[in-house]
Amino acid sequence: MTILAPSILAADFSRLGEETRAVAQAGADWIHLDVMDGHFVPNISFGPAVVKALRPWTDKVFDVHLMIAPADPYLAAFAEAGADAITVHVEAGPHIHRSLQTIRGLGRRAGVALNPGTPASAIEPLLDMVDLVLVMTVNPGFGGQSFIHSALETVSRVKALVGGRNIDISVDGGITPETAGPAAQAGANILVAGSAAFKGGPAAYQKNIAAIREAAGAATGRDGVRC
Repeated sequence: MTILAPSILAADFSRLGEETRAVAQAGADWIHLDVMDGHFVPNISFGPAVVKALRPWTDKVFDVHLMIAPADPYLAAFAEAGADAITVHVEAGPHIHRSLQTIRGLGRRAGVALNPGTPASAIEPLLDMVDLVLVMTVNPGFGGQSFIHSALETVSRVKALVGGRNIDISVDGGITPETAGPAAQAGANILVAGSAAFKGGPAAYQKNIAAIREAAGAATGRDGVRC
């Protein structure tokens, strides 16, 4: 079944706690937290202190996506702040295997992310170390970008590499009701949506999430929620 993970990068930062609770109550399955450092990506977002501050606002899975380099010095801090899943980029450092070992050692779900220009084969040696593979469908660093359709081929290749393993496949970037179907068809079971989830303010969140979920379900025959 398809998991909807709204990215709070698109939320109103002046009321982030309320926004997190509102999108959770509107039907989000997970909450996606994009952490950016202004080095690995050309933007800065927030760190462990914000994750910790948001943790009391919902019991939904906190899906922390680290777009930072190096990541290793901060893994424990994000785990202690309340992250349930921590995803690091295969491009962010030379010792990705050690990073994934560390995340699992902290008792968290370990994820690995791929930029649009990185081949799926880059994660092949890591598949027995991960619980989640995230495929970027925009270039990381900013919200509101257009979906890169060629990244769907990467999703399909990741799906083939995963095979029968119990690994989630996530897509992040440009997810809307129009792109949710192709992403789900390609093999993604987690859809990270930013602008499309948060547009229109809290009164629209339930409708926004439902539209994305319905599009994914119509394309694949899957529906419902898996948390």
